[in-house]
Amino acid sequence: MRGTARLPDTPPVHRLELRLPDDVPFAIGSFDEIGPYSRAAFPHRHTFFEIVHVTRGTGTHVVDLDRWELSPPHLGVIVPGQVHHWEDTRGLDGSVVLFTPDFLVGQSGDTDLLRRIGARPWHRLDPVAHARTGRLLAELSEEYGHGDPGFATVLRSLLRVLLVRMTRLPDRPADGVPGGSLGAEAGEGAGSGAGSDAGGAEVRAGRHAVAEEFARLLAATEPGALGSVRECADRLGLTPGYLTEALRAAVGRTPGSLLREARTREAQRLLARTDLSVRQVAARTGFDDPAYFCRFFRRETGMSPGGFRKHHDSRAPSIEAGPGPA
Repeated sequence: MRGTARLPDTPPVHRLELRLPDDVPFAIGSFDEIGPYSRAAFPHRHTFFEIVHVTRGTGTHVVDLDRWELSPPHLGVIVPGQVHHWEDTRGLDGSVVLFTPDFLVGQSGDTDLLRRIGARPWHRLDPVAHARTGRLLAELSEEYGHGDPGFATVLRSLLRVLLVRMTRLPDRPADGVPGGSLGAEAGEGAGSGAGSDAGGAEVRAGRHAVAEEFARLLAATEPGALGSVRECADRLGLTPGYLTEALRAAVGRTPGSLLREARTREAQRLLARTDLSVRQVAARTGFDDPAYFCRFFRRETGMSPGGFRKHHDSRAPSIEAGPGPA
């Protein structure tokens, strides 16, 4: 994992370095083995997924606007684009898994699986789940370390097991508030209206493929550059009507609602984590008119941008000073 340059007043973006010569966009190790960025005390983003199995330590994990006090063992996920950091930690230890979306996505349902873990990103484990997670991570680490022929296939299979088990974990009081994943409703509308059609399975598969492509577009594009539903459809080679129909059937959402949510989340991050003016936040999230942005933001959140900033302002001096990882 390495840091990158950033736009002024915005959290830095970290990218996953590939292990040569196999170029597998996956890594696993302890916090020490992954390196100092794994315990970064300054707000930053990733272009990849990070799963943390916290086995020891005190402090707070901050993801976007949510805060979780450490009371190990925990299992958590940070999805691409989220801003997170560790605050006032002592003795933080455990395992870290890093992977890009493209490493996993390949089977039907993979994109939906990633959305589902993002909808509930933080868990406190009971002793049985903690032990079972530790064994699975040890197996992942061993496979990754040996690098035997076909190891990438085994890593993907074990990673899917880990993610599916995360979706099965029960809600517990220490879990906190979910981070607002774009796909919290994923799967609720799957196959809607298609089950009785001839060739229904093929139709559903096509709609899920469109949903996966749209999810990749959202993950790979800055919210301010996404454009309209028509522009997104053009990028995917689809009509706006078919894109809307496919997303409604596959994830129970419209492209417009997903675009609004992406822009709203980005605006919230920038207001809470940076010194950017409201006009600058509007421009970064795709609004030419700050007044329209303010109306949009109030409609989506129930608060003005200024009111939201006052309520959630938790900027760290290290963003401006840029000292690097703690």
